[in-house]
Amino acid sequence: MAHFAELDNTNTVLRVIVVGNDDCKDADGNESEAVGQAFCEGLLGGRWVQTSYNHNIRKQYAGIGFTYDAGADVFVAPQPFPSWTLDGNHDWQAPVPMPEGPHYWDEETLSWKEITVEA
Repeated sequence: MAHFAELDNTNTVLRVIVVGNDDCKDADGNESEAVGQAFCEGLLGGRWVQTSYNHNIRKQYAGIGFTYDAGADVFVAPQPFPSWTLDGNHDWQAPVPMPEGPHYWDEETLSWKEITVEA
C-alpha cells in the first residue's frame, strides 16, 4: 500500500489516503510516485505528494495540518506552541531544552514543568 497526502495551495495537508500498490505501477510494473499522484488526481482531483507510514521518505508521515516543504522535500508537523522554532532538521524546538525526566511545556511561563504523580 502507498500513502498520499493532498495539499492545498499553501502546501498544507488536507487529508491522507491509502492507494493500492497496483495503482502506483508504471507500464513496466515498477512503483512510481508520479503514477500514484496521477491516480489520486484522476480519482479525487487536487494535488498529491507521497508520504511514508514507515518514515522512509520525506522525514515523517504526513498528517492533517502538516506542511510540505518542497525545497527540503519533507513534511513538517504543525508548530506546537508559538514560542517554539523550527531547527535545521525540521523539528520544533522549545526555547529552553527539556530537562531529564517527565515534563510538560508551559507556554505562559516559557518553561518546562515537572510532571508529578501523587500516590
